[in-house]
Amino acid sequence: MKKINLFLAIAIILTAWIPLVAEPLPELIPRDVLLGNPVKASPKISPDGKMISYLATADGLLNVWVKTVGKDDDRQVTFDTTQGIIFYTWSADSKRMLYVQDQEGNENYRLYSVDLRTGKVKDYTPFENVRARVVAWDTDHPKELLISMNKRNSQVFDVYHLNLRNGKIRIVAENPGNIVGWIADEDFKLRGALAINQNGGFDLLVRDDEDSPWRTLLTWGFEDNRSSYPLQFSKDGDYIYLMDSRDANAARLVKVNLETGNTEVLAEDPTYDVRGVMIHPDTEELLWYNVMRDRRDRVVVAEEYRDDFEYLYALDEGDVGIANWNTDFDKWIVSLMRDDGPVSYYFYDLETGEATYLFDHRPELNNYTLAPMEPISFTSRDSLTIHGYVTFPPGVERTSLPMVLNVHGGPWVRDYWGYDPQAQWLANRGYICLKVNYRGSTGYGKDFLNAGNKEWGRKMHFDLVDAVSWAIEQGYVDPEKIAIYGGSYGGYAALVGATFTPDLFCCAVDEFGPSNLITFLETVPPYWKPMQEMSYRRIGHPIKDSTMLWERSPLSRVDSIRIPVLIVQGANDPRVKQSESDQIVQAMKKKGINYEYMLFEDEGHGFMKEENRLEFFASAERFLAKHLGGRYEN
Repeated sequence: MKKINLFLAIAIILTAWIPLVAEPLPELIPRDVLLGNPVKASPKISPDGKMISYLATADGLLNVWVKTVGKDDDRQVTFDTTQGIIFYTWSADSKRMLYVQDQEGNENYRLYSVDLRTGKVKDYTPFENVRARVVAWDTDHPKELLISMNKRNSQVFDVYHLNLRNGKIRIVAENPGNIVGWIADEDFKLRGALAINQNGGFDLLVRDDEDSPWRTLLTWGFEDNRSSYPLQFSKDGDYIYLMDSRDANAARLVKVNLETGNTEVLAEDPTYDVRGVMIHPDTEELLWYNVMRDRRDRVVVAEEYRDDFEYLYALDEGDVGIANWNTDFDKWIVSLMRDDGPVSYYFYDLETGEATYLFDHRPELNNYTLAPMEPISFTSRDSLTIHGYVTFPPGVERTSLPMVLNVHGGPWVRDYWGYDPQAQWLANRGYICLKVNYRGSTGYGKDFLNAGNKEWGRKMHFDLVDAVSWAIEQGYVDPEKIAIYGGSYGGYAALVGATFTPDLFCCAVDEFGPSNLITFLETVPPYWKPMQEMSYRRIGHPIKDSTMLWERSPLSRVDSIRIPVLIVQGANDPRVKQSESDQIVQAMKKKGINYEYMLFEDEGHGFMKEENRLEFFASAERFLAKHLGGRYEN
């Protein structure tokens, strides 16, 4: 399924490794245990609270299983044989399972259901080159969904009413061209819309009912557009809840009166964005919210839930997450996230106050020694505080070790504390794994995020370089054995490392990264077009800023590459086209530069198929072992 087939031996696990220190490292953890599909994952409770669903791996593919609460009557209900199922949920009446799938990574998702009584599968959106998304789901309308599709116009999403029983679809709102999000109220009526404006910000539009005209309730400027967005209408329809960074640095939870526009702040932090808000589905009382510092800091507002959380945190070490709940909000699915072990899931009954263990997502990890993930921070060359995480190989002295700088994608996301399969993989093979929330990352307030505007290949990269300098100054790292590795923006950063700072790194691994910022911006999916102005202001304009963008493009500096590079690409990637990898590979080939190229014909922007994922990591592992001297599994 790929153009270059690099040898893999997967039947027998052999450990071939070069010792890094006098003491032996812990046992080699097989790649499929760390990086293959989880054994079980993504548990959800049915709206009526009677059933639990989850994903489980069979024959290398994830499918949906269900069981009755308190019973061992587990049964498989989806039988996909193509690429498995990742995104699924219950229907509001607890009688169907809904899920979306694309075709080999093209991200044109179709919406399916399976009837749990008959097993019948229905494709609700059997349209080519159309992307479907769920807009609203409501227990008071259990046989209906509001969905959006770019069926009429590939660039914009209209809203449709879907009858789940007979599959009939009718349009209920036509997109005028600037709407990038729709919001339904408690009566299943479209009363909110998020419109992109000419300045790259958002106008929040509302209306009194579906027969009334739209009006602008408020406007978020460009500087707020990554930290502000609507959440939900109040049950009485008089208010709307928002994440809002107007007049503040970090995103706050606020409640806005639809008639007067008056704003009430419900939760805030001066430095970190508020996340993980829980508003009671009936009373609308704010129960808790999260502030994602080095780890999740949950602020419990409602006193009646303090004992519940004390009990849940006492179950095991790690951070507690409330994954989902039933309609009555008296039964929860709880996750316990550790950094050095699998994620554990529990069913929690609030009436009895008892939690029942469900499963670990990768139970085999309990048989191996994993490494803790440690928060770090340092000051950048222009005096910004940069946060990140470092994972050391367990059982060895933290001196002069090889290191992999693992750069997150996005770039407008962030790394978190917890179980990280790539960090554990790298640490187990003998490398320090350093992860950095460079400027432009989310979660640290809008000032930090906007400090990354038009800084691709410059200050965002300087933060990564400063992180490497920090690790060297601590004495942790052998300066001759540092790799840069990442996917998407992280892949771009790896190419920048190979071209802009080749003397700092001894090798680079690029997954799905753009090599030419001009062609990258010119070939985005059609449904990104309404948000072009936002992209231009954050990255650069392909015409007005063409000189800058070309200078920040790794393709412009291929002559500077003096280190080996491994590049991986999905042929169906709609975000970073295959041409982004092809053009830099062709340039390296022409100049005789050392590279490896893996092109997967049946993947998009990332790995959906386990066999492809494991093949890539096998090649990456050998590549890193060759240039850094760590361990590898044949």
